[in-house]
Amino acid sequence: MPDHPVPKGLLLKADAVAGPFLTEVQQSLTTRPRAPKLVGILSTSSAPSRSYAEFTRKQCIALGVDFVLREVGAAKDAAFAEGEGVEEAIIEANGDVSVDGIMDHYLQQVVSPFKDVEGLNFKFHFNLYHNIRYLDPQTLISSAQLVQAPAPTTEDVPPAGTVKSVLPCTPLAIVKCLENIGVYNTILPYGDRAYGKTITVINRSEVVGRPLAALLANDGARVFSVDIDSIQEYTKRPSTASTRRYHPHHTVHPCVRALEECLALSDVVVSAVPSAAYKVKTAVLKDGCVCVNVASEKNFEADVREKASLYIPAVGKITILMLLRNLLRLGQYQDLLVSRASS
Repeated sequence: MPDHPVPKGLLLKADAVAGPFLTEVQQSLTTRPRAPKLVGILSTSSAPSRSYAEFTRKQCIALGVDFVLREVGAAKDAAFAEGEGVEEAIIEANGDVSVDGIMDHYLQQVVSPFKDVEGLNFKFHFNLYHNIRYLDPQTLISSAQLVQAPAPTTEDVPPAGTVKSVLPCTPLAIVKCLENIGVYNTILPYGDRAYGKTITVINRSEVVGRPLAALLANDGARVFSVDIDSIQEYTKRPSTASTRRYHPHHTVHPCVRALEECLALSDVVVSAVPSAAYKVKTAVLKDGCVCVNVASEKNFEADVREKASLYIPAVGKITILMLLRNLLRLGQYQDLLVSRASS
């Protein structure tokens, strides 16, 4: 008898995951008194950056969001340097009351947290890394303000007087993918639904890899964070009597395992290496794992589905919807502050 061929893993396109979030954004937009205005600041001649901006513009137009792309520096004229004029453009947009959100990677910390749709402001990163999921918008006004974080919660519902903290778009998009396909176990308590999963994240940038590893570990996963010169292991610190005043959040440990060992143990592999030459070898993957490609170039070999049970080749469409959800969430911040001022 001939051996039965092993079926290929499922190829999952972003549209299948994006659908519910598209509906959520559309419904939220109907509750706003006017169409929100998003300003994208493009300062580079980089093709991927321009492609991302154009993709965002098209999605905004389709949904009725006012999108304005302001080109400065090399994006506007090759005679200018990369990044030239960005700070001025951000400050102008910060002060424009008609602008609800700003996209920029060059001088992200200049962007007001009330307009940071990409979730890269240090206050949002502080919350992410400390597993603080909700905030009082008042605390965003002053960087010097010391506040008591809302108590940890086992429900996905903001405590009274708080709203959800904004998260970086791409890491959040990846988490939503993993929730959608069942990597997250909904029987487990909120905040621990990735418990029991081992995940490798290849890339440790402050935009994608590091915040993603922290998000996954904060949800209970064991995470191998892989960068060009090291591998770290992220696990969640338990809540104990001695640490009860802290939110249980990820801790970082040195890892002596080789990448191949990490991949062989991993239920999920996420790769976001910005290089066409970089490929995760199919042969070293764990049978039945889930693979998620985040880079603009494919980081997995063409036969990845021979080992992976499910392969997600791109998350860009979901990332844009996370950005628009953040835009609407920032509107909630403003609404809460206005309602307090008028009461």
